[in-house]
Amino acid sequence: MIRAALLALALLASPVFAVEPDEVLSDPALEERARAISANVRCVVCQNEPIDSSNAGVARDLRVLIRERLVAGDTDQEIYDFLVLRYGDFVLFKPPFKPSTYALWLGPFAILFIGGAAVAISLSRRPRRPATKDTHLSAKEETELAKLMEEDKSL
Repeated sequence: MIRAALLALALLASPVFAVEPDEVLSDPALEERARAISANVRCVVCQNEPIDSSNAGVARDLRVLIRERLVAGDTDQEIYDFLVLRYGDFVLFKPPFKPSTYALWLGPFAILFIGGAAVAISLSRRPRRPATKDTHLSAKEETELAKLMEEDKSL
């Protein structure tokens, strides 16, 4: 039982790469370029996973497509342009900074600013505690308080 658990842990801890052996190019330089491009391309099904580590069918198709275009002589930028034309800027992990992606790039900063402003406003509206001072009553105040309490009891 313990051996099976350790084996399962070892399998889960090992890195998983979805690139199939039949996808790997024979030219090491082209394969290295394909891996670099694939690391920057998002799986359109899995969304926050690069296509190199995704087992989705679309990811496999994209890996094969990238390798085919590399063999055909396309530059890295031509491949990125083709993928963006086909799938939109969403397919890239680092989409370009342009009007259609402003919300994507500036949204986290806007949320951080709004949250900071909300905290600042909340803290400024919070009632302030008086400065720490001695809360003990003087002898005169104690006698006045005792008189008031006696009067209250008599009512």
